[in-house]
Amino acid sequence: MTLNTKTQFPPCVAIIIAAYNSEKTIARAIQSALAEHEVAEVIVVDDASTDDTVKNAMEAKDGSGRLRVLVQPENAGPSAARNRAIRESKAPWLGILDADDFLLSGRTQALLPYADEADFVADDLWQVSEENIDGPRRSLLGEALQSPRAISFSEFVLGNVTKKGRSRGELGFIKPLMRRAFLELHGISYLEHMRLGEDYELYARALAKGARLLLAPAQGYVSVTRKNSLSALHSEADLLYLRDCDDALMRMPSLSKEDRAALRQHYLSVDCRLQWRLLINAVKQRNAVAAVRTFMRPYPVALSNMQLLLEQVFVRTFRRKRG
Repeated sequence: MTLNTKTQFPPCVAIIIAAYNSEKTIARAIQSALAEHEVAEVIVVDDASTDDTVKNAMEAKDGSGRLRVLVQPENAGPSAARNRAIRESKAPWLGILDADDFLLSGRTQALLPYADEADFVADDLWQVSEENIDGPRRSLLGEALQSPRAISFSEFVLGNVTKKGRSRGELGFIKPLMRRAFLELHGISYLEHMRLGEDYELYARALAKGARLLLAPAQGYVSVTRKNSLSALHSEADLLYLRDCDDALMRMPSLSKEDRAALRQHYLSVDCRLQWRLLINAVKQRNAVAAVRTFMRPYPVALSNMQLLLEQVFVRTFRRKRG
């Protein structure tokens, strides 16, 4: 498959933006979406921000009447904000845009030629630092994705398993155009109790119900990285919900043995992160029982805890000797 960017499409995409305390970046995100000819509407849902996010969003109007800014009565998380935006929108295709991020011109046009081949059409992400927006960009997947191709359920799940040298999984970060009719047919929406991995869960559940996911090389979604991003500030409860969503997915009857094995790997990967956090807290609280409990988990969770613990001991010992 090769990308075709010459075909013209009528406005058929709703861009969904959940925003919380995003006063510095919300206008950039909105303006990049409104600049796309294929975007029929931009729905911003402010999640009870305490800054000027709403004001700056309203000022980003371009006079086309395509922008709507809605305000949540209380902070309910990105999943609830996105669900509200989806309910309020009407376009046949839905595109998620984080309030920190932005689109390059032509990205939507480049993905829509595959609307007949897939229910979810995504591209690799360009990543840039907030401190150097116009600086060098690197793709999330890099050379692993050379041309557009279909992604299976097991491949998607395994693409989110944490690996050595990579602190977090990858494929859950993609921002596909999603076919509204498929979501409505299968009653799929974001799980509102999830504030971490909500994208992963929705994409995986859709794939388990037969969605076709096509992934292409980067076409213009720019993911802006920040040191204090909300996605990096997650709690033990967030990790617990992410881990246990795999249990719910495992119960779906359509999955193959290979699919269930992939889910098991993802479950254990998240549990490694969760148990390490719990172990740190137990040590700080001098709770020996809670600390021991973190080692009473299936392989490789206990081994991961032991390795990380030994690394910490080594680092602290080395620092003492030098200082």
